[in-house]
Amino acid sequence: MTALTPRIRSALVVVFTLLVSAGGGWAAALLGLPAGWLMGGALAVAAASMAGMPMRLPNRLRDVTFLLIGMSMGATVAPDSLVLITSWPLSIAALALELVLIVALTGWMLARVFKLDTGTAYLSSFPGHLSFVMGIASAGVGDPRQIVIIQVIRILMLTICVPIGAMFLPIDHFAPKVATDFLDIGQLLALAAGCGAVGLIFVWLKMPAGFVLGAMAAATGAKLAGFYTQAMPVPLVTMTFVLTGALIGSRFAGITRQEFLSAAKGGVIATAMTVGIVSAMAFLVSLVVDMPYGQIWLGLAPGALEGMGALGIALGYDTAFIAAHHVLRLLMLTLAIPSVVMLIQRRESATLPVQK
Repeated sequence: MTALTPRIRSALVVVFTLLVSAGGGWAAALLGLPAGWLMGGALAVAAASMAGMPMRLPNRLRDVTFLLIGMSMGATVAPDSLVLITSWPLSIAALALELVLIVALTGWMLARVFKLDTGTAYLSSFPGHLSFVMGIASAGVGDPRQIVIIQVIRILMLTICVPIGAMFLPIDHFAPKVATDFLDIGQLLALAAGCGAVGLIFVWLKMPAGFVLGAMAAATGAKLAGFYTQAMPVPLVTMTFVLTGALIGSRFAGITRQEFLSAAKGGVIATAMTVGIVSAMAFLVSLVVDMPYGQIWLGLAPGALEGMGALGIALGYDTAFIAAHHVLRLLMLTLAIPSVVMLIQRRESATLPVQK
């Protein structure tokens, strides 16, 4: 019986994390906030983590979350949603320009104003690809703790700010279509099996956000091929939002209040600069491209794919557009991060005193 105690304790922590996320999501939904189940859950779990409460989502449950997000995104893709693909090159060009501006300006700000070393400043400024960034930081470039705090602040702030912006700013957003026909248990299990298989293939191929994208690709392909037309059941979508909120909020676990406060000011200002750059670029694109401003914003926003994809579902946007741009952002960062790190290392080695 004693041997089971650690497992039971660990299971109770996970259950408690989900209950906190569900409670926060329920409260936000009760207040009528857009994407309330997602935003409220993320905020509640983050607050509980910072208060010292044990918050955890195990890797297997994280993968289930990724699977459900990908399924939900694929199920909401309309058959005619790819018609506007010819207008994507302009938004993709804006995405590339925005990444250069974000890294250059926020990296400079963190180094000059907050006196972070060059490696920490610029690795903290990269808008996404957190696992890749942390891998490089763990190899000796920058301060990993400072980097992860600033990056997690960015993800949480975007998850909270986007629904609030959708509520108060004069931008177009749409209530998700009210479905009347839903997938049954057999269809859900078959779809989940297909999504899981393709997700594992994407992970094996080392695709960015492989499990989410693989699941979305399978669900989208099956829908466009006519294998199903029904929507995801509402309780399952709500559960997906609760899990995603728990996933985002639990990233604050293990971060002490002192560590958080020491990095929070720089993280908040860097995120505000990022939001300003994204908002300006999305506005310029919206002047030329016939799409809702909010949809363009979510496509260009440097949040985690699972978070931005879930927000796209909750706000009724085209998830194909959002997912495509986030994949391209991750691919651009895959090329950009090593290049910038090499420049940092060359600069640092050039400033070292010559050994005699």
